Amino acid sequence: LYRSDDRGATWHLVSRDHNMAERAPYYVRFAVAPDDEDRLYFVSVRFSISRDGGRSLGRSDFHGGGDNHDVWIDPLNPDRFMIAHDGGVSITLNRGKTYMRIVLPIAQLYHVHTDTRVPYNLYGNRQDGTSYRMPSRSLSGGASEGQWGHVGGCESGFAIPDTVTNTTVWSGCYDGGLEVYDTRTDHARNVRVWPEAAYGWRPADLKYRWNWTFPIAISPHDHTRVYVGSQYVHLTTDGGASWKVISPDLTRNDTTHQQSSGGVTTDNLMTFDGATLFALAESPVQAGVIWAGSNDGLVHVTRDGGGTWVNVTAGIPKLPPWGKISNIEPSHFNPGTAYLSADLHELDDLDPYIYKTTDFGKTWKRISDALPRSPLSFIHVVREDPSRAGMLYAGTENGAYMTIDDGAHWLPLQTNLPHAPVSWLTVQPHARDLVVATYGRGAWILEDISPLEQLEPATLAAKAFLFTPRPAYRFRSQQGVASAPNSAVEPDTVPYGADVTYYVSPSVADTSTPPDTVRRLRPAKVVILGSKGDTVRVLEGERRPGLNRVWWDLRSAPPTVPKLRTPPPGKAFVRVGPDGTRPLVTWDLDLSLRGPLAPPGTYTVQLTLADTGRAGGGSAVTLTQPLRVLKDPNTAGSDSDVQAQARLALAIRGEQDSVARMINRLEWVRKQLRDLVGQLRGDSAVVRDSNAKRVAALADSLDARALGVEGALFDVHLTGAREDAFRSPMQLYGRLAALQSDVSESGADFAPTAQQLAVHELFTQRLTEAARRFGDLVENALPAFGAELRKAPLKDVISAIDGGGAPSRPGP
Repeated sequence: LYRSDDRGATWHLVSRDHNMAERAPYYVRFAVAPDDEDRLYFVSVRFSISRDGGRSLGRSDFHGGGDNHDVWIDPLNPDRFMIAHDGGVSITLNRGKTYMRIVLPIAQLYHVHTDTRVPYNLYGNRQDGTSYRMPSRSLSGGASEGQWGHVGGCESGFAIPDTVTNTTVWSGCYDGGLEVYDTRTDHARNVRVWPEAAYGWRPADLKYRWNWTFPIAISPHDHTRVYVGSQYVHLTTDGGASWKVISPDLTRNDTTHQQSSGGVTTDNLMTFDGATLFALAESPVQAGVIWAGSNDGLVHVTRDGGGTWVNVTAGIPKLPPWGKISNIEPSHFNPGTAYLSADLHELDDLDPYIYKTTDFGKTWKRISDALPRSPLSFIHVVREDPSRAGMLYAGTENGAYMTIDDGAHWLPLQTNLPHAPVSWLTVQPHARDLVVATYGRGAWILEDISPLEQLEPATLAAKAFLFTPRPAYRFRSQQGVASAPNSAVEPDTVPYGADVTYYVSPSVADTSTPPDTVRRLRPAKVVILGSKGDTVRVLEGERRPGLNRVWWDLRSAPPTVPKLRTPPPGKAFVRVGPDGTRPLVTWDLDLSLRGPLAPPGTYTVQLTLADTGRAGGGSAVTLTQPLRVLKDPNTAGSDSDVQAQARLALAIRGEQDSVARMINRLEWVRKQLRDLVGQLRGDSAVVRDSNAKRVAALADSLDARALGVEGALFDVHLTGAREDAFRSPMQLYGRLAALQSDVSESGADFAPTAQQLAVHELFTQRLTEAARRFGDLVENALPAFGAELRKAPLKDVISAIDGGGAPSRPGP
């Protein structure tokens, strides 16, 4: 942030705080209060306020709908301002003390799919929201948001139901995130192909490159065969428990398109990646005919289920290179016929590109020339009607079109559909509905397209024509979800876990009141013990006279919290707090820093009341009771699945703890080294001393070495801004937390997948190497430096250096 006080003639730097512009490639905006030049409002990932002209930034209690894009301040009444965000707008009338949120129908949906229930449901993923499952019609009065539900995954990608079972949904997320959701249990299993978090990494450095909306496809011939695309095509036949690669790299694999993105501000979050697959589909006519399209303009096909792939891009006429193959639509009538759409608007080519092949891609014909041209005519999707050959639907940047003659003529299919980007089209085969996803106006349904399917030239020439109506269901009303619009009623949430209730007599109760701390007794200590007497969790409870209660959340203790004491390299503007530390803030949406859930079994609750004497002495009172932790009866995992998951989760938790303890000790060492160097180079009493110069150089070298060890443990460039995580590669601390999230938070009661075990083994090897380097530093390099310091007595310098009271154990 720069400031000018002379109408822009000169400028001076005010702040480098990353929270002002966490993701500069998307939006950077701020506003100045019209009645106070030092009061600034910053809209970015978070909403922040500065009251001192930008020198410091304070967090606001405002929580909107995701990313914040703009702010408007009433020039006549600055107490009134409005924040625009991905969930709508929020308005305050009292300068931010309270907000009123207005939810607008502006959902940005990437895709929409349907199941085969009656009535059917819609499935999709909403930008800066989550995945959704929505009924196509309500049988209990009017439609209500209370009838919607989530189906795993997250804001990006696909949510595709298995239409054979109508109980399973495959739902994606960025970074290759993939979950299998069970609508019967409302549980999801994380089955990510390769759960090695890629936040902050260049695509060129990754094992697999994933698009923000990487493709997912369920085989129309065998619903247990599910395909996903990175730069390869991956196949699972066991519900995602394991995957195999069935293709070579099907992109151009141009490494110049696999570098860090974001420009001035690095932003590696799979949003700008080149050389990834974008379209994937299997022929509904012939099993094993699979089409793949990339976002760098290549089209491949296999006719033997992935054994052999053929690049058929060269046969596509007048298709400029590097266009995005936005979707491929295999025909429902002929195994060699397919349609594709290509989007070149990012290359400043706004023309519509739709092609057809009838010979498995050897030759192609452009069939979109009759579509109207405008700055918004580029194509997102083409879809074939499953009942009528040659009848197609197309979605452009501002509308929907149809043709009944394979593209010779196109007609607008707009009616009351808002003019918004049509991102996806799905034909529900039984209801004969056309379901539309828009990027900005939600999902729409064109009811009953069977008259369009019956449309012929002779029909329009007749005086009148009665189309054959589709069958009608005699639906009966159902009792549904209770709703109360604008209700101020907010039910309380019952705490999760096991409640431990205990009685404390007045004779041993703590009856002190603040600020009296002299007579205060130690709180009740509640220890959860495992079946072998091991400590699972230690809690503290109140010690009031009468009944007391403490809740155990059924989790083991969380891993150690890292406390950073030094600024990131080259970012001296990052300051520590009053306690001399700053938090390690990394990406958090799919990372777990909690202790894992305890597996089902019998535990012991141990209550201890110390200081039971009248004067605070006396022997402690210790009581125990058994506690049974039961398996969720709604989960599909077996007892052995739960135990396997718990074992891996506890192992990861131990490794997270080891990483954090090494970070904490390294930070103590680096803090002392930096302080020492500051004294040696800033104290006039020693600054010219040759010994001081030599020791300062040795300290710099040791600090650089310690920083190198830290760099393998966590992203040392993090400043405290949440989305700094996309600027530099995530390391062990974040990646272990991401794996823990996949295993124990997003895995319901399922056993670890083969790929989760493989990535854990990889992390274990990396942690072993990091611990070796850490041990060499603290056991060899650090004592050697201490010896050099003692050999060079310097005025006002204490000749000793150690870990500052931090843990002395060198590794896990």
